[in-house]
Amino acid sequence: MLGLCIVALVAVGITHWVYRWRNPRCNGKLPPGSMGLPLIGETIQFLTSSTSFDIPPFIKTRMERYGPIFKSQLMGAPFIVSTDPELNMYVFQQDDKLFESGYPDSVKKIFGEKQLGNIHVSVYKYLKSMMLNLIGPESSAMVMIFALTAKILMSYDSSKSSDNLRASFDAFARGMFSLPLPIPGTAFHKCLQGRKRVMRTLEYMLQERRAMSREQPIDFFDHVLEELKKEGTVLTEEISFDLMFLLLFASFDTTSTAMTLLLKFVSDHPLVLKQLLEEHEVIVKQRENANSGLTWEEYKSMTFTLQVINETVRLTNHVPGMFRKAIKEVQFKGYTIPEGWSVMVCPQVQHLNPEKYEDPMAFNPWRWEGKESGASKDFMAFGGGLRSCVGAAFGKVQMAVFLHCFVTKYRWEVMKGGNIFRNPWIQFPGGFHIRVLKKDITVDSI
Repeated sequence: MLGLCIVALVAVGITHWVYRWRNPRCNGKLPPGSMGLPLIGETIQFLTSSTSFDIPPFIKTRMERYGPIFKSQLMGAPFIVSTDPELNMYVFQQDDKLFESGYPDSVKKIFGEKQLGNIHVSVYKYLKSMMLNLIGPESSAMVMIFALTAKILMSYDSSKSSDNLRASFDAFARGMFSLPLPIPGTAFHKCLQGRKRVMRTLEYMLQERRAMSREQPIDFFDHVLEELKKEGTVLTEEISFDLMFLLLFASFDTTSTAMTLLLKFVSDHPLVLKQLLEEHEVIVKQRENANSGLTWEEYKSMTFTLQVINETVRLTNHVPGMFRKAIKEVQFKGYTIPEGWSVMVCPQVQHLNPEKYEDPMAFNPWRWEGKESGASKDFMAFGGGLRSCVGAAFGKVQMAVFLHCFVTKYRWEVMKGGNIFRNPWIQFPGGFHIRVLKKDITVDSI
């Protein structure tokens, strides 16, 4: 009899727990949606792969079922998922008033508790300004961009180091959006180990740099050491390491993938390549010395190049979403966003909206002619609000300068590959293979 009572109590407890999971408490009306399975939520569905640039299946099916705003449970946290352009804009406009950076705890463990999105806006602006001071016109495809960024930030040279930073970042990228199970062998555990290896390298390099003396700072580490010496500085070693980690990851994954996608689109559209060549050849012809380095003024004159970059990031939507957390209870369009819940802003729906972009699945850089490319409710590729992407300008410079060097000095032909796989990041499972030739060398001589 006692055993039956215990079983009954356990069954009631489990039933109540499952009911609470599926029906979370709220002072108002939650958006429609599903919290998925206990503990797992809808993380597995969120990670469902696709092979096109269209709206991801997880978002598309739930939009059709629930509308542009719905609730879910992802990576161990309750979420409001927004494809509504007005809510997206509102969330960014209310940075540090109603919302703060809202990455799930599992992602915070990966990026670090002091990662850029979690710090106060005033500190964020300070670090953003500090980072932008490092951007300059330098010649800058994954290995090439990662190597250049590592050199700019910390004078890292992979050919002279035993630490394979790229391998560590590869493990990190594969497990960033995965089930948060820190069990050896899982993608999440490999992700955490990849971060630890990178952070150990950064800490060692900073201590090594402390033992050196330079008259003028030449990279980010030098600027960090200068800032740490100042009285009352808001910068700490922990914040600087997390910022360095984020910027290196952006160059490893986001910028390099965008560059590969850009080359794919340009290769597939001869008229785009033709106009790009014309723009960059004009820049070279107008120089007193054709072999002189690219200037900032020349970069700012690359009108069509920046249109190509904007169209690439609009169409591909490489980042699966941007995250905020409600500081207090928020009311919007009759729905309640509870305090402590995260909001995932999904701008890709608006980026592919045929009412805003004619033939949205087509690659058409000319659609940006005469248009502003700053953040708006119709274009949020680099985020918005007070915490807009710190690496946006940095990434644009890298891509534009790489393109300049590539189209003026080389020609190429596509050999194979180019098919994409999104899970939720865009990848090239078969690679994108091109043959690159210097313009003064013929194919027969290769």
